[in-house]
Order: sequence, then C-alpha cells, then structure tokens
Amino acid sequence: MYSILSKEISGYLSSLVAYITIGVFLLVLGLFLWVFPESSILEYGYAGLDSLFSTAPFIFMFLVPAVTMRSLAEERKEGTFELLATRPLTDWQIVLGKYLAALLIVLFALLPTLIYYFSVYQLGATKGNVDTGAVIGSYIGLFLLGGAFAAIGLFASAITKNQIIAFTVAVFLSFFAFSGFDSISKLLSLQTVETSITALGINEHYESISRGVLDTRDLVYFLGFIALFLVFTKTAVGGRKW
Repeated sequence: MYSILSKEISGYLSSLVAYITIGVFLLVLGLFLWVFPESSILEYGYAGLDSLFSTAPFIFMFLVPAVTMRSLAEERKEGTFELLATRPLTDWQIVLGKYLAALLIVLFALLPTLIYYFSVYQLGATKGNVDTGAVIGSYIGLFLLGGAFAAIGLFASAITKNQIIAFTVAVFLSFFAFSGFDSISKLLSLQTVETSITALGINEHYESISRGVLDTRDLVYFLGFIALFLVFTKTAVGGRKW
C-alpha cells in the first residue's frame, strides 16, 4: 500500500494538475473572503470565517474530483492497471493507497488556508477575538468532507477509463450527497419525514461539526459514508481484475 501511496503522491506533485487545482481553490476562496462584498470578511463587522466554511464545500465539489479523476481511470486507459493487478497487492491495498494519496492532497489544499485564520486573528478590533473552537470544528468538518468527496471521486474513477466522465460523475454524486437530500426533504409530500431524510445528507452533519461540537453520530456518519464508497470502489476494482 505504501508503494501505491508514494507513487500517487509523486505523480500528483510532478504534474501541474495538483498545483493548478490547489491554486484555483485558494484563489477563489480568497476572492470570496476578501473581495466579493456579499461574503467579504471586511464587510461583516466582526471577525469570523463563516464565508470560508460555507463556500469551501462547493469548491471542494470540483477540486476533489479533479484530483481523483485520474486515480484509476488513467491506469485503465494507459493499460497499466493490468500490470498493477499482477503485483502482489490486494484490492484493498490498491484502493486504500490511492485514497490516502487523494486525502493527502486535500490536506495540502487546506493547510495554506490557515493564513486566513491568522489574518482574521490579527485584524480583529480586539486581537484574537475569534471563535477558535468553531474554527477547529469547521476545519475538521471540511477535512472529513474532503475525505467523503475523495471516496466518491475514487469510485467514479474506478467505473470508467475516461477521466472527464469520472470527473462529471464525481461532481454530480458529490453535489447530490451534499445538497440532494436537503432538497428532497423539502418536497411537500415528504415533510413528515423531513428530519430523517435530511440526516442522510452530508450537509446536515457538516454543519453540525462546524458549530464546534464533535458529535459521535456525525463522525460515525462520515466514516461510514467513506467506508461505503471505498467498498464500492473495491468491488469495481475486483470486477475489472476479473
């Protein structure tokens, strides 16, 4: 598994894809945080990073699939998946190695955003007047969200050899998992089970963690969601090997 992980990381870092996607992610976040008046921190009148954590999930829907779309699709397209399948590696080692590599790229994308936190920390009318607990919870929620999207993206990459199709499928599934259940729950005929349906979506649990309260139910939800899509990916990889 470590060999797959190191191979994927070196592949990401030796190409422009990772740098461009992370650069675009930071640029768009910076524009929403400091430039656009509707979400600018300077227009809020108080020190907070609410706009960062409300905007980042929708950027992640495109960033993470852009990172994962080549993970397995490129292997199949170039014919290297057959070579990979003949090595003494189990399906789980292949899947987990590629998933952890994508997760590390997500972490690399999040780390530079800490400069926004320190900027707000210093620029407040009262220095340090930031709800640090909520910020920490929001970062944990955003990392778990990135992990969930990475699992979806890896599954999408496993079911096709076309990277564009893998990207499109991953974006759609990520958007549906994040916002789709909220929309379904608001249907008139489903108002009696609105709470139950909303709880199936990622957004409900992401917002809960972003409040700074780490509820075991939210953590179990994210871990279960990730495990489910990794099982789907492992099944797809096993089918391709046969």
